[in-house]
Amino acid sequence: MNRRESLKALGIGTLSAGVLIDACKPNAKADNKAGADNGIDAERQVSEIEKDKRLRSETFFTPHEMATITILGDIIIPKDDRSGGASDAKVPEFIEFIVKDIPDHQLPMRGGLRWLDVQCLNRYEKTFKDCTAQQRIEMVDQIAYPAKAKPEMQQGVAFFDRMRSLTASGFFSSKMGIEDLGYVGNRPNQWTGVPADVIKQYGLENVNFDSKV
Repeated sequence: MNRRESLKALGIGTLSAGVLIDACKPNAKADNKAGADNGIDAERQVSEIEKDKRLRSETFFTPHEMATITILGDIIIPKDDRSGGASDAKVPEFIEFIVKDIPDHQLPMRGGLRWLDVQCLNRYEKTFKDCTAQQRIEMVDQIAYPAKAKPEMQQGVAFFDRMRSLTASGFFSSKMGIEDLGYVGNRPNQWTGVPADVIKQYGLENVNFDSKV
């Protein structure tokens, strides 16, 4: 399957708007020259800017945890011939920031990463990041599909669901992710008049639309 088919199969389409909105907010930057000259982001409160700086100066995940997050992110959104993968879009850095900005993510993420390593140690005698690519996929397959997961895998299912949502939020709110979606936003166009098929549909072929009333 290609990336978009894989994401659909994994349930990314159910991602809540709230997660996306909360995830995107900390990355917003103003281009206002006056604000930039004064060292102030004109679109945000000073307290928000200070909080942003503080969070970026702190570190939550260990290097081992970040390596695991990077691998998982690229499994969820791999690089393809259209665009880079999750790590190319700096999704791991995004997740590091978000768990500090929204502390409710911290315990589930850290606990889930530990759970994943314990499972791999029991199965392969190695942590997830040190497993082979095939072993990693075998492990992920156990927790990526909730309807098929065994009861004893439910903690892993909950963790992977959170990891998947954060990865999708980070990727599709990045410049690379937006370009991957093909979203171009509002753009000016040229009005060429009422389409001929619409005019015919309403029997207005003999109406001069250029005349002034």
